[in-house]
Amino acid sequence: MPAPSPHATFADRLGSAAVALDHLAPEAPLDDLEPLRGIVGDARVVAIGENSHFITEFSHLRQRVLRFLAERCGFTVLAFEYGFSEGFPLDDWAQGKGTDDELSAHLAETIPVGVEEPLRWMRRHNATAGAPVRFAGIDVPAAGGSLLPALAPVADYLRRVDPEILPVVEEAVRIAESFAGPSAAAAAPAWTRLAAAEQDALSALLVRLLIRFRAVAPLYLSRGDRHEYDIALRRLEAACHADYGFRAMAGLYADSGLTADTSARDVYMAGSVQWHLKRFGPGTRIVLASHNAHIQKTPVSFDGHLTGLPMGQHLRDALGDDYVALALTSVAGHTADMRPDESARFGFAVDATPLQPPEPNSIEAAFADAGLGLSIADLNRVRARGSGGPDRIRIQSAYLETPVLDAFDAVITTPTSTVADLGDT
Repeated sequence: MPAPSPHATFADRLGSAAVALDHLAPEAPLDDLEPLRGIVGDARVVAIGENSHFITEFSHLRQRVLRFLAERCGFTVLAFEYGFSEGFPLDDWAQGKGTDDELSAHLAETIPVGVEEPLRWMRRHNATAGAPVRFAGIDVPAAGGSLLPALAPVADYLRRVDPEILPVVEEAVRIAESFAGPSAAAAAPAWTRLAAAEQDALSALLVRLLIRFRAVAPLYLSRGDRHEYDIALRRLEAACHADYGFRAMAGLYADSGLTADTSARDVYMAGSVQWHLKRFGPGTRIVLASHNAHIQKTPVSFDGHLTGLPMGQHLRDALGDDYVALALTSVAGHTADMRPDESARFGFAVDATPLQPPEPNSIEAAFADAGLGLSIADLNRVRARGSGGPDRIRIQSAYLETPVLDAFDAVITTPTSTVADLGDT
């Protein structure tokens, strides 16, 4: 295909670097995804995003990309925007433990962000595959809603290796139980209603536990093994980052927060990806499923204000070209706006909001101007064909300001998006 002229618009450049996709159904043939092979190259971590949770088309596309990367490119792990601590029983299930019906019980109290169908595919795949695909959680517990999924197993570990410190972790658990919820949207308001003395006590208890874990590591290792110590430490770090997140969110909503203070969750997720790379050993290649705003390589800004340093920026700095970010977005249809509602099951209501025509200088407007339907655009090729590009990408019904060509390596777009049926969510 000839290169566009020096006077080509960005839409022209995008069109020349895009390839149409033939299928959306998760179980469809994979040949149309072959252009991904050149985009991914030898990367050890390939992130697949979405501009909104709860979108049917994005869920289908992520399942297809997972299948392609696992079946044709040798990727070995699916890491998901799901609690680090809660991920271990899901990995066991994906490896064939328990019954098929048990997955529903594992996921019953969690936000339906699209992990169920990939796990069911993994269990089927692993039943016959020579090399199984593993599952890994990377996030703070309960999407920032509760410290208990991390602290409860830490307490179990300490009962065996350090019973002297049990009163400290038990007091932390007591305070954490008083505001625990299924998501940060539910827990953060409850945390703000705690007395300041309780908030401060919880933070002090967690820091004391964390420092002791590190200071007496040889003692703990003499009473147990390295693997269980590493998991317990990572769980405790999750609780510390989630606790920090409550303060950061309170400051954000009170308009008194520090710049980019909500980044604690993202740096934890980036660290978890690297933790799993090390744990699974040489040859590990990870498919990472998370929101576009978490996987992008550039800072997150709204209305000209820096609000966060995302996981993808940390992974780019740590892994360089071994990290590839693939955004998913749509030109039209509906999106899932999340509205705080403490009476709702997860602390928020999901509104199916009609998408307005794409804003000028957005990547969605460029796809529309280029007349592209379901397609994938290699942004590395777009960069090579001229300077300049979009400065925004959809995030639900709004726009996140970022230099898109720097933020992502490729973008998959769908002509329309549909909000999934979430039942009584």
